[in-house]
Amino acid sequence: MLKRTHLYEFHSKYGKIVEFAGFEMPIWYEGIIPEHLAVRNSVGLFDVTHMGRAIVEGPDATSFLNYVLARDVSSVNVMQGKYTVMLNENGGIIDDLTFFKLEEEKYLVVYNAANREKDYKWLLKHSNNFNVKLSDVSDEVVMLAIQGPKAVDIIQSIADRDVKSIRRYWCSFANVAGKDVLLTRTGYTGEDGFEIYLWNTPLSASDKALKFWNSILDAGKEFGIKPCGLGARDTLRLEAGMCLYGHDITEKTTPYEAKLDFTVNIDKGEFIGREALLKQLEEGIKRVRVGIKLIERGIPREGYKIYHDDAEIGVVTSGTFSPLLKCGIAMGYVDVNYSVVDTQVYIDIRGKKVKGLIVNMPFYDTEKYGWRRKV
Repeated sequence: MLKRTHLYEFHSKYGKIVEFAGFEMPIWYEGIIPEHLAVRNSVGLFDVTHMGRAIVEGPDATSFLNYVLARDVSSVNVMQGKYTVMLNENGGIIDDLTFFKLEEEKYLVVYNAANREKDYKWLLKHSNNFNVKLSDVSDEVVMLAIQGPKAVDIIQSIADRDVKSIRRYWCSFANVAGKDVLLTRTGYTGEDGFEIYLWNTPLSASDKALKFWNSILDAGKEFGIKPCGLGARDTLRLEAGMCLYGHDITEKTTPYEAKLDFTVNIDKGEFIGREALLKQLEEGIKRVRVGIKLIERGIPREGYKIYHDDAEIGVVTSGTFSPLLKCGIAMGYVDVNYSVVDTQVYIDIRGKKVKGLIVNMPFYDTEKYGWRRKV
């Protein structure tokens, strides 16, 4: 049977439901394009309760996470978080995830919905030699994401403390709309905003979750807030150059190939996958993830081949029509020799080679859009 989140009643009434990662989730409400543009220009609200959440606590919590994650956990302050990867012994990515240090010996780890069971089992498997306690709290915590340039203003209007001072990838407990929550200044859209954790809310307490969801929608009315589905979440993350697990990164992809070097602290000491990464650094990578912007009409899709002149050099792993840029965009892996920005390439779209350019990601102007925007 497919699972449902606490907000299924709202989704089924107002949205188009699809199966995703074993859940019945909304792909859209009004439509992917208006929801996408609402987030880029103002604000949108997502239900992301389908994602996985675990608590890691105990005297060895830091050393355990330092062993199973590629980033240096020991350097993280209380109420700070990081984005990183969890690797197998071959350096392949088991998952990309975020973790937050809630107390000196207590962490929240958040991972992808499709990997909920796999990731938790992996953590359990490697915890035997550490004095830690692991708790899967995925079904007990509602998780929402409010994203866009007006997101922080909306939460500030219904919060009991200054939330604007929370820095990116830091977090804080607060009371929002009468509910005690954890706010993390994070998201999967490229925009500013918060991911919001409503604790101690089992599925039987769906009324509590729905009331909280509606409180945020009510607070955002004057800003034109829209409930957003997984469709807009996917186009937004692709415009932002963010990876989708199972597509852009897999257990056969290393963080160096995926241009996720910043998620790895190779010199921090022993961690799972380190030896394989050191070997790859010594030998050099053969392929690398790139962004491609089409300069001719066409919509690239996963699996389409990438060419330089007549030579096949790679494959698309994610592709879409960008609602913001109004053209086709893609991520994929190419031979490292063809990965330089402004290299002209072609994507084979149903037998027709469509011209594009290797570009930096995010695909949009970061002075006008995204959390770094200046206008």
